Amino acid sequence: MAKVNSIIKIEGTVEDLTFYKKDGVNYVRKKGGVSKERIGNDPNFIRTRENNNEFGHSGSSGKVLRRALGTMVFKAKDSKLQSRLLGVMSRIKNIDTVSARGQRSVSVGITTPEGKQALRGFNFNANAILDSVLFAPYNLDTATGVITLTNILTAEQILFPQGATHVSFQGAVCALDFETEVSEVAYSNVVNLPLNLTPTTITLTPASVPTGTGQQFFLMTVSFYQQVNGVQYSLKNEEYNVLAILEVV
Repeated sequence: MAKVNSIIKIEGTVEDLTFYKKDGVNYVRKKGGVSKERIGNDPNFIRTRENNNEFGHSGSSGKVLRRALGTMVFKAKDSKLQSRLLGVMSRIKNIDTVSARGQRSVSVGITTPEGKQALRGFNFNANAILDSVLFAPYNLDTATGVITLTNILTAEQILFPQGATHVSFQGAVCALDFETEVSEVAYSNVVNLPLNLTPTTITLTPASVPTGTGQQFFLMTVSFYQQVNGVQYSLKNEEYNVLAILEVV
């Protein structure tokens, strides 16, 4: 590695030289490293191939979950969701103690109590954590998927962003098989309330409770709006919205 002392500052690759900038200084280095073909075929790199296979599987599993939940994720996520899910899926994959190295999978790890616990309480928007936004108790019936919040005072038991006038709640049940990637989601009704001190009981009832192979995920969203002239608008492209996994069975 050498510094580049020139009026013309290049960034990128020219033949076998790579030019790059780090901490305001321009450097150049010769291209090198092990070729992709060698990593894919050389017996000395079998551990690397195993690690790469499991890493790719963990990333794909996070994508499978995001895709299964559809628009719910689009309305409540942060910029690092993909990398955070990769970390969680990698931990779940590591819990697979029956598959060979390089073949460990999320579909096996998630069947264990430890695997389910790794996703229980997961928040898709790290900037809006359920336990930091909602300060009212709720009850989840996993047999019916019904979520109940009794006599909630929205203006007092919710940490709402400045400018918000209303809040919406919605529940969902997702049945997902990580091995086959088959999924089904059932959404509850949406309850929209003004932010005030009137006690209100909220009941979120899903249209059905999807079953099948794999696991069931029970989720809840909390979304904020500002009402102007009778029309409600989401706040700042929904960056304050909450989406959390309440339970995994």
